[in-house]
Amino acid sequence: QVQLVESGGGLVQAGGSLRLSCAASGRTFYTTGWFRQAPGKEREFVAAIVANINWSGGTTYYADSVKGRFTISRDVAKNTVYLQMNSLKPEDTAVYYCAAKTSRIPTTYSNYGRYDSWGQGTQVTVSS
Repeated sequence: QVQLVESGGGLVQAGGSLRLSCAASGRTFYTTGWFRQAPGKEREFVAAIVANINWSGGTTYYADSVKGRFTISRDVAKNTVYLQMNSLKPEDTAVYYCAAKTSRIPTTYSNYGRYDSWGQGTQVTVSS
């Protein structure tokens, strides 16, 4: 059974940091992404990592709004992907979702409809 479990959300002041984790079980995914959804807004792409075909590293992608502040990374041995969020802003407040796909999608990683599996979401709240 495929399962993605997110953790690490919480309440933080503006300028602070949080690290989200997405632990996968049941299978290994070549592409993992983070999306977020604020109240009354559509789900939006945050970051993605597409592993190389031989699992030796990968390529990372970011939304312009988080570039330079957020870092996505993966631990292949733990089958876990992380999202390090620094210099958080109130506009980063949202429910953050982890999404994964068994194949590599290096050109459509920002399209949430391309992912096969989703986590339950974790709330991130940034106070001003």
